[in-house]
Amino acid sequence: MSRNEDELKNVTLLGNQNTSYNYDYTPDVLETFENKHPENEYIVTLDCPEFTSLCPKTGQPDFGHIIINYIPNYLMVESKSLKLYLFSFRNHGDFHEDCVNIIMKDLVKLMNPKYLEVIGIFNPRGGISIIPFANYGDEEHQNIVNQRILDNFKLKK
Repeated sequence: MSRNEDELKNVTLLGNQNTSYNYDYTPDVLETFENKHPENEYIVTLDCPEFTSLCPKTGQPDFGHIIINYIPNYLMVESKSLKLYLFSFRNHGDFHEDCVNIIMKDLVKLMNPKYLEVIGIFNPRGGISIIPFANYGDEEHQNIVNQRILDNFKLKK
């Protein structure tokens, strides 16, 4: 069952050959499309292994890996718009923990998912890796919110 033109009217970036790359934080670039299966509980994973932002104090680049997992409700994020959104952090000066929470809040506001989590796996600076985790769940998914928080307290090797 293919998508029709009406279902794709809000997807403007995909296939556009004149893509504009914004180097400053821009949540307005995010686009959605309709989830054809809102009655199903399924997980979508989006993996960005080349995330960059700037240290708010030194202005030095920070490199990380962002993983987004979510259980969609009625809307889903379009992947090219997500790529452009994550790219917009390139000149954004914030701590790793802030970036992960900003991404989570922007995606929750955009999609109103059943559940969403953002994991940042940042390259070591000064010999320390920082791996922030932020999540959100609607009223019916609070058990997942709590379980995933506990899961992330476990030692990682």
